[in-house]
Amino acid sequence: MNPKKLIPLLLPVLMQAAVPVYAQVTLSGSIQSDVLFPEYDEKIETERTSDWVLTNTYVDLNLGSKFVEAGARFEFLQHPLPGYETDFKGKGVPHFYVKGHYKNLELVVGDYYEQFGSGFVLRTYEERSLGIDNALRGARLNYKPVEGVNFKVLSGKQRRYWHHNDALVSGVDLEVGLEQFIKSMEAHSTHITLGGSWVNKHEDADDDAIFVDATHKLNLPEYVNAWDARVNVSHKGFNLLAEYAQKSQDPSFDNKYHYGKGRVAMLSASYSQKGMSALLQAKRSQGMSFRSRRSMNGTSSFINHLPAFTHDQTYALAAQYPYATNFDGEWAFQGEFGYTFKKGTALGGKYGTKLKLNVSHVRGIDEDEVKNPVADGRLMGSDGYKSSFFKMGDETYYQDIDIQIEKRLTRDFSLIFMYMNERYNMTVIEGHGGMIKSNIFITDGKYKFSPKLTLRCELQYQFCEGDDGDWAFGLAELSWAPHWMFTVSDMWNCGETKVHFYQALVTYSVASHRLQAGYGRTDAGYNCSGGVCRWVPATRGFTFSYNYSF
Repeated sequence: MNPKKLIPLLLPVLMQAAVPVYAQVTLSGSIQSDVLFPEYDEKIETERTSDWVLTNTYVDLNLGSKFVEAGARFEFLQHPLPGYETDFKGKGVPHFYVKGHYKNLELVVGDYYEQFGSGFVLRTYEERSLGIDNALRGARLNYKPVEGVNFKVLSGKQRRYWHHNDALVSGVDLEVGLEQFIKSMEAHSTHITLGGSWVNKHEDADDDAIFVDATHKLNLPEYVNAWDARVNVSHKGFNLLAEYAQKSQDPSFDNKYHYGKGRVAMLSASYSQKGMSALLQAKRSQGMSFRSRRSMNGTSSFINHLPAFTHDQTYALAAQYPYATNFDGEWAFQGEFGYTFKKGTALGGKYGTKLKLNVSHVRGIDEDEVKNPVADGRLMGSDGYKSSFFKMGDETYYQDIDIQIEKRLTRDFSLIFMYMNERYNMTVIEGHGGMIKSNIFITDGKYKFSPKLTLRCELQYQFCEGDDGDWAFGLAELSWAPHWMFTVSDMWNCGETKVHFYQALVTYSVASHRLQAGYGRTDAGYNCSGGVCRWVPATRGFTFSYNYSF
């Protein structure tokens, strides 16, 4: 995007800045730069590159006043960090917007992010670690006619790295809070929100010619519609969310070009009070991959999002095998429970004890014979699989059971113990490798020498059946407030490869600046967030990171 094209969009804000009598304009923004000086390492098979330095750098600038905001982002990805798709490479200003708001009305023109409900039919967002930025470029109107009613309408074309897909994505969303109209509900701390969404994709059928055989091609729909209905009920500490979404015929690369409809249903219940929390949720999805280009593969061009219903692990070995949502179809269940044993009790002791339990289970759906196959029982051109809603498939895709105990032993010393049992179907998720079975033990200790000096250490061990076998991990992190942090770690494969993945990092923070420098190796694997994953190759070299916000 030529920066000169931003001038007409930013002109209203610049005019306000020139006339401070009417409004005061503020400037805010951020800088993020992650740098790798790569070194070739034959032992861990790092990628060969002619670039002596690789970097992902982003600069965001925003101007704001009482009624108008405007912003733009410059991205320098000409020599990107390893593991991103080919089209990720580039530089320029791919994101800009102007937003006007007055009373209960807001209008955005340019690039924007939006989510309807849980994201089953629409979620556009940015996740830099995954290389995702699927913003829509167009216009969005948000209108609140009365308290408790929120109406959105939008239209635009979706970003794919340095271009935009040709399909036009349009949608409307309405949410109504009933407690605003039934005052007795609010008096009893009861809230009910009803929501509904509709999203349409218009994609020229001639953009992608998909041939069944040498002489016949698929008749592809130009319009794909998706709708979502939901109800959220909360009463004091209790919350219940039920949501259902459906998508019309949408032959695509993800579903092997069949004409079956997509569906997803979710039920989530939670309860919380002081010292205790609980969550139970279930989701069934089938054929709900929804992209702004039907022939696209990889992590880009998704209009919607399906959460994974698995716990986001932060410890290194617990995160070795993260789960990616299966768009063909899955049943997913998750339960979380947290409890704090009070101080002075037998299990609470002097300082209290925190207990957390998480259970996740994902398996396939029942898929019988193909409905109305074109030839040879193939999915392409058919109406998809016959599938009973409540009948599950025989295969487990992913499962984990983990329990975590956090205990302060003295005023200055605390420990976290964690055990995790994991099942990871590598064949289903990655296409090879069979079922990986793991038992992971983690100890995390923190000692406070003084108000400014703290040492934290981790010891982890993973007993693993399959893949590369057992792993061990150790970390020591010294924090010297308010500016310094020193970290050393080593992840060692005790099984087949016997390779060490070591890291040494120094971090300095002052005001809104954060700098980090380090050296080491990283193992190849998947980087996942919310059920979306990116393959990251092994690396070795010096790293540098700088973050600043103002």
